[in-house]
Amino acid sequence: MNVFVLNCGSSSVKFQVINTDLDLFETDSDRCVAKGLIEKVGTKEAIIGLQAGDGAPFKAVEPIADHREAILRIKAWMEAPTTKIAGVHGWDDLHGIGHRVVHGAEKFTKSVRIDAEVLKQIEECADLAPLHNPANLKGIHACTEIFGDKIPQVAVFDTSFHSTMAEDVYLYAIPYDLYAKYKVRRYGFHGTSHRYVAYRYRKVVGVPKDEVNVITLHLGNGSSACAVKAGKSVNTTMGMTPLEGLIMGTRSGDIDAALVEYFAAKGLGSVTDIFNILNKKSGVLGVSGVSNDMRDIEKAASEGNHRAALALTMFANRVKKYIGAYFAEMNGCDAIIFTAGIGENGAKIRSLICANLEALGIEIDEARNAEAVRGKLM
Repeated sequence: MNVFVLNCGSSSVKFQVINTDLDLFETDSDRCVAKGLIEKVGTKEAIIGLQAGDGAPFKAVEPIADHREAILRIKAWMEAPTTKIAGVHGWDDLHGIGHRVVHGAEKFTKSVRIDAEVLKQIEECADLAPLHNPANLKGIHACTEIFGDKIPQVAVFDTSFHSTMAEDVYLYAIPYDLYAKYKVRRYGFHGTSHRYVAYRYRKVVGVPKDEVNVITLHLGNGSSACAVKAGKSVNTTMGMTPLEGLIMGTRSGDIDAALVEYFAAKGLGSVTDIFNILNKKSGVLGVSGVSNDMRDIEKAASEGNHRAALALTMFANRVKKYIGAYFAEMNGCDAIIFTAGIGENGAKIRSLICANLEALGIEIDEARNAEAVRGKLM
């Protein structure tokens, strides 16, 4: 079976073609037989990068008016005679389309096949993720326009993995009526990532799902931690929105909520303006003044930039704080798993996070940590 996996942002379309034939490939990563990203969708200079297997990537800059046109461009590339995708000779060889949808609220606790009612309910969740769900819907509508009902479409929700959190964990200490009326609660995100790495852990170690007790760290421009006990999410750092929790590339993470009123009184603008600061101008970018890219920050810190070094320390300490909290909540864990761009590639960050955790039985092998590269076990 070949599945077209789609992740649509406001101005981007990212995809992979996954072959699920277990007899054909040896590892999960081998199953990705094609992938690509189209950025700056909606402009005359959209950046296109497409690749089939280990073949040479196709790169171009072309006008791409909208998400529908972006998907049609991918379709044309896949069907071109020069494109060689293992097990896929054309669009007719695709058996399903999987869409990443960020917010499923309490409506969706698992992946679902998309129909008119599902679309309506996803649209109803849009006010909980106004930057994400509308973009995700653009991809669904585009595929529906292009393919009709010839290829089944499935929505996979970032929030669904965290639907196993207990009531005392997901509720905020606000008047209960506000939860009942507006569904204000912790939902958590990056669920597809946390679920997958917990799954990979049990496959690598060879334990059943109900014996998976780990802390998973998705560390990238957006970052979150998750406590996985008996194979289920029991707590996570992101809340009703992705702003809560860890310090991130441009997001502040946990702050005193009264700062919003304080900043407004100081003339920093409307509530919208202030949340724009907290979402897009804070995090390691705001602290360092250098970049939201950890590579740039590490370089600046190595050259003596105090604020860059401070951003690294603050980022690591916030992660460490949640490791300790989840370790206590779970009464111990068997592994800490790093994933996403920083987690996979940031040896220095992994070292900073794991330092001084010997009391919890956590010790990092610095030599193996330094040698670890993306896609390979430490």
